[in-house]
Amino acid sequence: MLQTLYDYFWWERLWLPVNLTWADLEDKDGRVYAKASDLYITLPLALLFLVIRYFFELYVATPLAALLNVKEKTRLRAPPNATLEHFYQTSGKQPKQVEVDLLSRQSGLSGRQVERWFRRRRNQDRPSLLKKFREASWRFTYYLIAFVAGMAVTVDKPWFYDLRKVWEGYPIQSIIPSQYWYYMIELSFYWSLLFSIASDVKRKDFKEQIIHHVATIILLCFSWFANYVRAGTLIMALHDASDYLLESAKMFNYAGWKNTCNNLFIVFAIVFIITRLVIMPFWILHCTMIYPLELYPAFFGYYFFNFMMAVLQMLHIFWAYFILRMAHKFITGKLIEDERSDREETESSEGEETAAGAGAKSRLLANGHPILNNNHPKND
Repeated sequence: MLQTLYDYFWWERLWLPVNLTWADLEDKDGRVYAKASDLYITLPLALLFLVIRYFFELYVATPLAALLNVKEKTRLRAPPNATLEHFYQTSGKQPKQVEVDLLSRQSGLSGRQVERWFRRRRNQDRPSLLKKFREASWRFTYYLIAFVAGMAVTVDKPWFYDLRKVWEGYPIQSIIPSQYWYYMIELSFYWSLLFSIASDVKRKDFKEQIIHHVATIILLCFSWFANYVRAGTLIMALHDASDYLLESAKMFNYAGWKNTCNNLFIVFAIVFIITRLVIMPFWILHCTMIYPLELYPAFFGYYFFNFMMAVLQMLHIFWAYFILRMAHKFITGKLIEDERSDREETESSEGEETAAGAGAKSRLLANGHPILNNNHPKND
């Protein structure tokens, strides 16, 4: 049974054009070809990335945050309450009004005190400013290095300038060491992102991020199996072109350098739109959908690869919508924060502190941390 499934999975007609077999891609005459077994190394490399990230955040990002004066904002903690904590952990973080009334009777607190407890408790679970800065620093460092490496791997290749050469001789295209390591490192990094996504900063596009990581991993694996390596290296370099700009904008935002953050975001938006909504569909997708059909009939691998490319392109359009909406609000002076961010809730100014016996004036406790804030001072 397992052998049958294995044989069917690796059936040449799924992965290769007609009249070609895996024997055509065996190493010979000093030429090395992509093999599925090459990808085994990516899982231990992904774990190595997590270790490197831990030490990077501890010994590089944290001192950098202190140097840039990244400061945490004061958070009022929810007082211990077993009844409310049990509900928070088991039933939900945002109780309905009828549940607030029931919890009020069970805990001996007023309805307003119960609501305030849940606001403070939710705020406690939100990531700290330092955590956000360290994560952005790690991703900025990787994406910048990956972009430079991607350019070094692709810019001297003839198919970088003439996309028809991507398919010249396909699939009998040998692999050179720079392509091998570029693929292994990129795939390992995306595995590490998938492994750490549960503990990373969660935003409103959390589900879309998971879809993106999974689609990217599938695309990279499949393109390696089917020897779509030339197209794969171009796609990876194109994606890395804008990511480091976004992460650098986040870093300066968390440090309170609003003008620098705003300028970097504008550059990021321009690069993102050009690379993801112009070059990607009109050059790269055209290259992967049209040119191969001039050389061989469509097969399963052709349809599958381009389907996954379409999934990525839909995600690009989704994120472009947010970027353009943010850019519009930035131009009109209405943008306060990253629209994907999970903003921290505020204390009410309607006398809640008096009810709690604090007697302190309510003030904004912001940890939404605006990415672009053109007209509003940073709240401390």
